[in-house]
Amino acid sequence: MDKPVLNSLLLGSTDPERLKKWYIDGFHAEVNGYGNLDLGGFVMLIEKRDDVAAATVEPGRVVLNFAVEDIEAAAAHLRTLAVDWLVEPEDRGVGWFATLVDPDGNYVQLIQMKPEYYANL
Repeated sequence: MDKPVLNSLLLGSTDPERLKKWYIDGFHAEVNGYGNLDLGGFVMLIEKRDDVAAATVEPGRVVLNFAVEDIEAAAAHLRTLAVDWLVEPEDRGVGWFATLVDPDGNYVQLIQMKPEYYANL
C-alpha cells in the first residue's frame, strides 16, 4: 500500500456559511472551484451537518494549527474580527503560540516557531 497523504479536513457545522466566512476573513483562505477553502495547499471543507451540535462539546479534542511568520501581525488582524482568545500570543521557548476559538467553538492555534527550532530538526 502506498503511504497515505493527509490533504484535507472536514469541519461539520450547523452554520457552514458563517464558519467559512470566518476562516476566509481570519486566515485569508481562498475558495477553490469546489467551494472548499484552500489554506496554503491544505484544503478545509466546511459542510452543513445535522449530526453535530451548534458548538463543539470537546473543543480541545482537535486543535487547528496555523503556522504564521509574524504572530503579532496575525493576532492584530484577528483582533479586528473580535475573536475570542483562550491564550494571547506568548513565548513558549521554541516559539510563540496563541489559541483562539472559532464561531463553532473549535480551538485554533497560531504558531510561530523560532529559527533555532528549525536549526535543530
